[in-house]
Amino acid sequence: MTSEPTNSKRQTIIEGATRMFLKHGYHKVSMDKIAQAAPVSKATLYQHFENKNALFSAVVFELCRSLLQTMAEIATDSKDVEKNLHKIAEAFVDLIFTEKALAIYRLVIAECLDFPELGRLVYDGVPKIALTQLENYLQTLNAGGHFAIPDIAFAADAFFSLLKGDLHFQCLLGVSPPPSPEQKCRLIDRVVALYILGVLNAAD
Repeated sequence: MTSEPTNSKRQTIIEGATRMFLKHGYHKVSMDKIAQAAPVSKATLYQHFENKNALFSAVVFELCRSLLQTMAEIATDSKDVEKNLHKIAEAFVDLIFTEKALAIYRLVIAECLDFPELGRLVYDGVPKIALTQLENYLQTLNAGGHFAIPDIAFAADAFFSLLKGDLHFQCLLGVSPPPSPEQKCRLIDRVVALYILGVLNAAD
């Protein structure tokens, strides 16, 4: 009976922390300031998060939760490969081109030289997990005879890299706006078709 308010309080803290990190950066935000922004007591804040690193990790994980959930859902389903790759691609593209995700990405790049632990924290918290889940899925496809991918790790990285492409870099720099839903659909369709063709050729 107490889990709902606890989860609600945790979510409130994450939302407050997200606003503070994006507005002021990682280095300039203290746990005291996050507690004020949430607003919660310091005791409540530390009850949920032991330090700023743990809180920032939760901010990034919350942002990427939909992608990771999608990856987990298709992990054991290899019956419709194209459909599953579409699901993964949609979740990934919907994530990386949001204004909040772009802002978090810029923040981490700006801060990671002075705080290298921040870069490692973010990478281990989401990208590494997503890559590992995709590798596991591709391995399942290999084992099921759908594909014969010679380099699973490279194939997983290539899939996400194709979806990002030059457009993601342009969006990070503010040169181009995030793609429209129609542009996302075209991107996903082309990448999945090219990827499947490339994987099949690589297996020959």
